[in-house]
Amino acid sequence: MLSDAARAFLDDKAPVAQLRALRDAGRSHDAGLWAEMAGMGWAGILIAEDQGGVGMGHAAAGVLAHEMGKTLVASPFLSTAVIAATALGQVADARARSALGQIAAGDLTYAIALQEGRKFAADSAGVTATPDGNGFRLTGAKGFVVDGGAADRLLVLAQSDQGPTLFDLPCDRDGLSITGRAQIDARDAADLRFDAVPVSGDEVLGDAGQGLAILAPALRAGQAALAAEQLGLATGAMEMTVGYLKDRQQFGRPIGSFQALQHRAARLWCEIEVTSSAILNAGRALDETPDMAEVAVSLAKARATATATLAVQEGVQMHGGIGVTDDYDMGFYMKRARVSAEWLGDYGYHAQVIARAGGF
Repeated sequence: MLSDAARAFLDDKAPVAQLRALRDAGRSHDAGLWAEMAGMGWAGILIAEDQGGVGMGHAAAGVLAHEMGKTLVASPFLSTAVIAATALGQVADARARSALGQIAAGDLTYAIALQEGRKFAADSAGVTATPDGNGFRLTGAKGFVVDGGAADRLLVLAQSDQGPTLFDLPCDRDGLSITGRAQIDARDAADLRFDAVPVSGDEVLGDAGQGLAILAPALRAGQAALAAEQLGLATGAMEMTVGYLKDRQQFGRPIGSFQALQHRAARLWCEIEVTSSAILNAGRALDETPDMAEVAVSLAKARATATATLAVQEGVQMHGGIGVTDDYDMGFYMKRARVSAEWLGDYGYHAQVIARAGGF
């Protein structure tokens, strides 16, 4: 029921044409669309009812992300409703509870400032947090901060004397420079520079030195939801390709009647089905045994990355020349697949997690 309701809404409000319009207008997402999503409870999908959300869990968040992936919906769902909401949910103080209520209402968006190098590293903490009175000064830089150009607040991982520490601060803080960069998939991922940015002790999320412990479940939640979005992307690309195979005529018949193309489409369908099982398992693990979900989540993200890549490559190939033109939507799927492959860990990163868990 959730999937059907989401699909009907997104087909009407957020088809791929909307992403094209946002790109052409130089915008990263539609605030009005996000407000409507929040009104349906999507922004509070992982937030408990007593904090203003609907508390449906990670499997349900994956259902929404999957449907968004089919039409490449541009929204702060992953950054705000999944990653930030999960991180804030690890902390029981009044400030975190207030932020969760505002997220659920659609009044507050977040971006996660984590990555510093060319590749994702869960413990990136080169930004330093130097003690300053009752607070700190943040110095350094973060890159590839998805949704960072439009967010209201940031969760920033920095290295303090106590160890990696997570800070929750507004995006308009003095000394913080935000450079929005349009990615190839028409989404925004900002570069941040911290020039002795002042933060108070109250802006530490949880306790100093506990940043990675708070962040770990949030990253797993984000990786699982991103994998579901990638699967939706693969499904959307396959449906577009199969539709083209049925319509395109060559030698007096649909090209979908050619056995070689049927074999390629069948292989893609099988890969999507297997990946779907991995993603359902990741959502179940996060809901039932979150402390033991790391391998299930990494398997889902690795498989989803490979499957989305296959789907867009096959889509471009089977569409022929029009598959690479900007006038046709398949190129949007290919670009989103490339960016999502890197966000929150690429195939190699997650394959290493799985290998390490197996003793290799």
